[in-house]
Amino acid sequence: MRLDKYLKVSRIIKRRTVANEACDAGRVTINGRIAKASAEVKEGDVLEIQFGTKPVKVEVISVKETVKKEEAKDMYKLL
Repeated sequence: MRLDKYLKVSRIIKRRTVANEACDAGRVTINGRIAKASAEVKEGDVLEIQFGTKPVKVEVISVKETVKKEEAKDMYKLL
């Protein structure tokens, strides 16, 4: 699954366009490397997103195309 879509589906970032902009600005890394919005995300990857001065680090647990709002938090684990 594309990185920008994963961020939106998992509700880490609310909108896909915002996720896209964060990736273009170089504020998102996958396993320590800066990632583009089109980068593939798979289970076990570690994502780090820079929200202003607060970094958020998560591990991808599952990758699903669609999930309900309540189940979105089950897609990742905060580190």
